Amino acid sequence: MSRPAAPLTALAAIALLEGLALVAYGIFDAVEAVRVGATGPADVSNGPAIALQIFIFLVFGAGLLWVARGWWGSRRWARAPFLLTQLIALVVGVPLAQAQGGTERVVGIALSLVALVGIALVFTPVVTRALTEEN
Repeated sequence: MSRPAAPLTALAAIALLEGLALVAYGIFDAVEAVRVGATGPADVSNGPAIALQIFIFLVFGAGLLWVARGWWGSRRWARAPFLLTQLIALVVGVPLAQAQGGTERVVGIALSLVALVGIALVFTPVVTRALTEEN
């Protein structure tokens, strides 16, 4: 497989990093659930809720890894799930960027900036051309 255009490589890298981050967080949650157990309000900190959260992070992360592969292969189908993911990232990132804690604020700003860069790259002419060419 040949190397895609630079914007497609950047989109693949963004999806790869986001996917790896979600998988890593899912694994972290699983380890913490075993190590510490359920903490927090009983409505959301119980076995089934924690298992569902871990499952969602792992599946969503794996999906983004699949999208990264799609970008690398210049596949048109990668655009829609990637855009949806970036919109969700903005929904999470913007409130985090306004948080009081320093770590939360930095994570929110970084997440929002990466999402905005991803959204902007998706609509560049180079990407559109690469996705409409016959593979």
